[in-house]
This record gives sequence, structure tokens and C-alpha cells, in this order.
Amino acid sequence: MKKNTGITLAEYFKTMMVVSLISLFSMGSQAQDTKGQAVMSSETVTATVIKVNQKTREVTVKTDKGEEYSFVAGDHVKNLALVKKGDIITAVYTEAIAYEVKKHGTAGVQTTTAAAAAKPGEKPAGAVAQQTTVTVTITAIDTKAPTVTFMGPRGNKETVKVRDPKNLNGVKVGDMVDITYTEALAIKVDEAPKK
Repeated sequence: MKKNTGITLAEYFKTMMVVSLISLFSMGSQAQDTKGQAVMSSETVTATVIKVNQKTREVTVKTDKGEEYSFVAGDHVKNLALVKKGDIITAVYTEAIAYEVKKHGTAGVQTTTAAAAAKPGEKPAGAVAQQTTVTVTITAIDTKAPTVTFMGPRGNKETVKVRDPKNLNGVKVGDMVDITYTEALAIKVDEAPKK
């Protein structure tokens, strides 16, 4: 379960974008006409329902580590009436970041969101995913430093250090870089184990 760090999604994405560009040229090079890389991580948390208040929609769970969390299930959580003490909640959080250097394109930002929920009469379950792609333009390459400067779709410029200068081979000013950040959360409730 993620805790709020006090930064906005936009700030987080900008940080992830800069970090990915720092990593961009430190990874192994690929074909001369296109370079790309992706990194993905996933975390699964399992908790047992220890209390459910159907009137207030407050649910209290206990993780395998003994930590207790309480939350209010919003109206978007369907079939809450089917959740009872002892049920097992499994949450899987996945995030990935990928980049691809392209020779042509236009700067921009594109975000896609998708969601799914349990059908009526089924135990609560749902998934939501969001994918954002930012296309930036390389505006300067300093092979002595070595650094790469890029401009985002709103005119903002960033300069990042290149760890392995060999990865600059085949990359030139004017190349476009697509940076795609994806995050997904899937949650399901299973019945309490039979005793």
C-alpha cells in the first residue's frame, strides 16, 4: 500500500522522466536507427479483512506483517455487502517506464486511462491503469561532459548526465525520445479460507 509522499502526479512523472533520461544513455545500445529500453516492477500486498462496517463503508485489514489499515470504500467499490471478516484482499501495484529514441515525430503528451470492476453479485474486484507518453526533443549533446539536453512539449529544457558515452553513438540533435510511464493497480477479494 503506497503512502502519500506529498508530491503531485505531475511532479512525480517529471521526476521519473528525468530519471529515465539519465538512465537512457547508460543502458546498452541497440540498433542504430532506434534505441529503446523498458524497466518494470511489481509489488503484491495481501491482507485479511478484520472488520467491515457496511453503513459507513469502513474496512479494516491486517497485512501478513501485522500492520492494520483502515479505509473507506468509496461508492465506486461495488458489492461491498459481500465482503466479510476473514476475506483475503490482494492488491498488485505495477509500474513501468520505457523509452524509445526515434528519428521523427512531434513533441507532446498523451495519457490513456482504463478501468474495470466486478460484475454484480461477485466479490469486489477492480483494476485501473494509466499510461502517459511524453515525447521530448534532443536539443544538445555534449560528448565531452557527457550530457544530453532535451526540450519537453511545453518548452521546458532539462540537461541530464550520460553515464556511458558509447550509448550516444547514432543519437543526434533533433532526435525525438518517447518516454512512457505506466502504472496499474489491481485489487481482488477472495472468500475467507475454509476452516
